[in-house]
Order: sequence, then structure tokens, then C-alpha cells
Amino acid sequence: MKIVTATNNWILDHFDNAFNYTSFTMVLLCIAVYFSPIGKIKIGGANAKPILNRYRWFSIILCTTIAVGILFWGSAEPIYHINTPPRSLNLNTDADKIGFSMSTVFMHWSFTPYAIYTIPALLFALGYYNKKHEFSLSSMLFPITKKTDHKWWGISLNNICLFALVAGMAASLGAGIMSLSGGIATITNTESSAWLTAIIAIVIVASFTLSAATGLLKGIRILSSVNVAIFIALCILVATLGPTRELFGYMLSGLKEYLINFIPHSLSIGSFSDKEWTHSWTTFYWANWMAWAPITALFLGRISYGYTVRQFVLFNWFIPSLFGIFWMSIFSGTSIYYQLQGGLDLATTLSSSGPESIIYKVLSVFPLSKILVIIFLISMFISYVTAADSNTEAMSGISTEGLSPDSPNPPNYIKYLWGIVVGAVAWVMITFSGIDGVKMLSNLGGLPALFLLMLCCIGVVILLFRSKRLL
Repeated sequence: MKIVTATNNWILDHFDNAFNYTSFTMVLLCIAVYFSPIGKIKIGGANAKPILNRYRWFSIILCTTIAVGILFWGSAEPIYHINTPPRSLNLNTDADKIGFSMSTVFMHWSFTPYAIYTIPALLFALGYYNKKHEFSLSSMLFPITKKTDHKWWGISLNNICLFALVAGMAASLGAGIMSLSGGIATITNTESSAWLTAIIAIVIVASFTLSAATGLLKGIRILSSVNVAIFIALCILVATLGPTRELFGYMLSGLKEYLINFIPHSLSIGSFSDKEWTHSWTTFYWANWMAWAPITALFLGRISYGYTVRQFVLFNWFIPSLFGIFWMSIFSGTSIYYQLQGGLDLATTLSSSGPESIIYKVLSVFPLSKILVIIFLISMFISYVTAADSNTEAMSGISTEGLSPDSPNPPNYIKYLWGIVVGAVAWVMITFSGIDGVKMLSNLGGLPALFLLMLCCIGVVILLFRSKRLL
């Protein structure tokens, strides 16, 4: 564990600016691509027909990316920011703390993370469908490399990013296991234990591998549609039963601070230059999204067939980001309200029982609280399954030779193998390291993916200026 900790600290000390500037660049590139002439290009060619309607497409995108994160961190993260903000900000009043806390969760859960997914996914979609490259991460770099150059280094690139995603998925699974165990412990009035987390891990892994085995148009599509419906129901219930008027005020305050401080916060400069804080939060998040992004991009690119580039950016970047802001306005705002005005000591709960307990503490004051907790547990379970089955499909795809748009499905035994690996890594990390293990695993996975994503940024810039030659 000492070696892992030392490696994690070394990554943060030496590559924090690279994570920050690459993430910020991806946001700018999403805007540039949307308004550029390449926005009219259809993925798969002029005659391509979508394999998914827009609602199902959006549902899968949302559930494949940050669904588990918003459930786990949505209520817990703002309590950290209220109690331990960066020292450089000198926050003195509750209004200052509310604005900072809300703007920070918007930063971490909306436009920047979705930009990290969108850029490599777009490049893969165009490389795979329009340029007829193989199902490989090397296809993302078609603006930079020649098709004949891919074979000698494509396998190495795939293997490196498979490690990154195993780390990222295990980190996310660890957060999901912790939240589920906290909910079960709340309902049953028992203590969470290594045995409980092991059982939860086994059930989740079995579920997402079986879902992945059924293919895109069955398990993945159905679970994603159900999960988005549950998300919407939870938002409506919590916003209606909770402090509705205050939530709206918190959202406006957070958006104002988010827009004003977007550049310094994104780049960790000025008032946001507190390295200890940024390493624990903003840089951790960018590393986490980057660990997922390359392999997730294969899946997001695959399901985009038949849509234009402009529609791709709209549905992969802009609309999910708005949903993230909407979700955080409700769940983060509710936690802040009960901490500052509603009489709940969530800070003590956080320190004594961990971040996985916060949402259940908040829901306990609501009418029909037990029903809400059960709905939340179901949503948490489905969320990880829907995220992991999509990525297991992609991981298995680049572990299989000969995949093509006409024969896109890898063998099921490879999906089962990857599921077991991810589950085992996640259980070991949360059992022996808890939430710190989750964060370290994210950073370790994000580093190798960082370099690929930097090349993707260069590729998009080239594409913007040379699209007529390349497409």
C-alpha cells in the first residue's frame, strides 16, 4: 500500500497541470466542433441510419458515463466543500460557502467531465465508421497517423488503456459498493463489513457481465432506459418533498460562481491554486474521467452510428451536462440546506460513517423515507450495472480480433473474465483503503489515459483545419 500511495503522490505532483489543461482544452474543442463545418458530417456516411432512437441513445450515454458518481457524491461532496474549502478562498459566510460548494459540484459533474468523454468518442466514431479503421483505440488517432501504422503500436495502446479502465471501473465500483453497503446497513441497522461488501461486489459483477452478454439492444438498452426513468423520479420526489425554494436559490448562486471562476478553477490558478485541495478533488476527478474515457469512447462511438457530428456533441456533451447540473442542484443543494439550516449534522455523519451514509441521513427526514431509500438503492445498483456492462462490452471488444460494424459482438467468456477482474480489484481496494483507495485507483488509472487524450486533442485540432482531406 505504501508503494501505491507513493506512486499516487508522484502522479499528482508531476502531472496535475497536464490533467487540468487537457480537460480545459477538451471543453473548448467541444464548442469549436459544434459550430464548425464538420458538424454536418454524418457518422457512418450520408446514408447511415441510427441504430437507436434519441431517447435510448441519450439514456445509454448518461448511464455509461457518470451515473454512479452523481448518486454517490451528489449529497456527500458539498459537505466536504462547506467544511474544508481551499484555504486560499477565505470563505467566511454561509452564502460564500454555498456559492463555492455548488459551483464546485457543477465543475466536477457537468461540462468538463463530459468533454473528456466526448472528444475521444467522436474521433473513434469517425475513424471506425467513416474511415473504416479497426475496433481499436488507435482508430481515434486517424487525423495524426496512417492506417498502416496502427498494427505495431495499437495492441500496446489497447493494453495500457485497458489497465486504465480496470482502475477507473474498480474505483467507481468501489464507490457503488460502499454506497450500497451503507444503505443496506441503514435499513437493517447493522454494521457494514468486508463480507457484506464482498457479497454486493459479487452480485453487481454477475449482473453487469450478464447484461453485457445479452448485447447492446437488449440488456444495456433496457436497463439504461429504466435507470433514467428512476433518475427523473428521484429528482422530482426530492425536489418536491425538500426545500424547493432554497434549492432554486442555491442553483443560481452556484451557476454564477461557476461561470465567474470557470477558468481559474479549471486550471487551478489564482484563488484555486491550493495544491492540497485540488489534488484531493478537481485533479482526482479529471484523472477518474480520463481513466474511463478511452475505452468508454469505443462504446459511445459505436452507438452513435447514423447521427451527425453536431448531434453527437449535443447528446454526448451538452444535454448530459445540463442533467448533471440539474441533479446536483437538487441533491447537493438539499444536503447543504440540511447542514446549514435544517438541523442535521451531516459533517459529523461524514467523519463517523463515511460519504456513503450522507444520502441516507438526508432521506431519513423526508416523508416516505424508507421507500425513497429503497428506490435510491435500486438506482445505485442499476447505475453501476448499466455503466459497467457498456464498458465491459468495449473492453471485450478490443480484446477480440476481427470485430467490425457487421460483426460487432465479442465472445461472452471474455466479458465474464473482465467482470471478475474489475470486481476483485474493487473489493481489495475498498476493504483495505476505503475512500482513499478509490481516489488513488482513479489517479493511477488516469495517468496512462492522459497521454492518449492529449493526442486526441491534437487530432481534433487537425480535423478542424483539414476535414476535407481527412473525411
